[in-house]
Amino acid sequence: MPARRAVTGRSQEPRKRFAEELRSLRAERGLTLRKLGDVAGWDWSLFSKMENGETLGGPEVVRALDQYYGTPGLLLTLWELALGDPTQFKEQYRRYMTLEAEAISLWHYAPYLLPGLLQTKAYAHTLLGWGSFKGDELTRQIEARLGRRALLEGEESPSFRTVLSETVLLTPLPDRAQWQEQLEHLLAAGERRNVTIQVVLHSAGLHPLGGTDVMFLKPTDGRTVAWVDTSHSGQVVEETAAVDRLQIRYDFVRDLALSPADSRKFIMKTLEEASCEPSI
Repeated sequence: MPARRAVTGRSQEPRKRFAEELRSLRAERGLTLRKLGDVAGWDWSLFSKMENGETLGGPEVVRALDQYYGTPGLLLTLWELALGDPTQFKEQYRRYMTLEAEAISLWHYAPYLLPGLLQTKAYAHTLLGWGSFKGDELTRQIEARLGRRALLEGEESPSFRTVLSETVLLTPLPDRAQWQEQLEHLLAAGERRNVTIQVVLHSAGLHPLGGTDVMFLKPTDGRTVAWVDTSHSGQVVEETAAVDRLQIRYDFVRDLALSPADSRKFIMKTLEEASCEPSI
């Protein structure tokens, strides 16, 4: 069967479609970017980057444009679709992104790094900046990662549990203020009804997950799928026996971890220590 052609002639790629719609609406009104900035109350250079696909902007500016153009909800809907588009991620992660979007529950273990769903912009920038991303592509990848956080913020968000190795909390960002912001964000996320954060201390001893960063995802069909991640690649594990073996190890580590309440106290203590001025 041949691929269905777009009736409107507009791109069917969410990110490109959003940029096209922005350009079209501005052109219909005969506005320059500078004039749009004046009447909408935002810096015109931001609109330029949004129309060129260099950035998606934030929900506040998109709502302002919806209001100015008289398109209630249209641009915000296109923005949300662009933000959640799995094609903006590396190919090997797209399968995982689809599974994540469909999951009704997620369980995670982090040996070294915070999960993407709980990262601040500074944390994501530090991690992604070590890779091959530069300039506009780095900006797009950071936005894509931050956009994933919306998965946990809706009324029908999946339940999410992460067990963090103490190593994660003992490995700060280079900038003290940014690290404090990350810890505060972690505490705020833990207050959501659907988010559970636990910490497994070094004193708990060796355990069967070791350096394995793993996420278990349960779609609506009831099966469980695992995603095993490394610093340079990831793998979806769907074979039942393999997933079961990983889950037995995960359950063991979860039982070693501090309770959610004690884990929160540990994170707060880490934040207090990070807030102290270093001695001279």
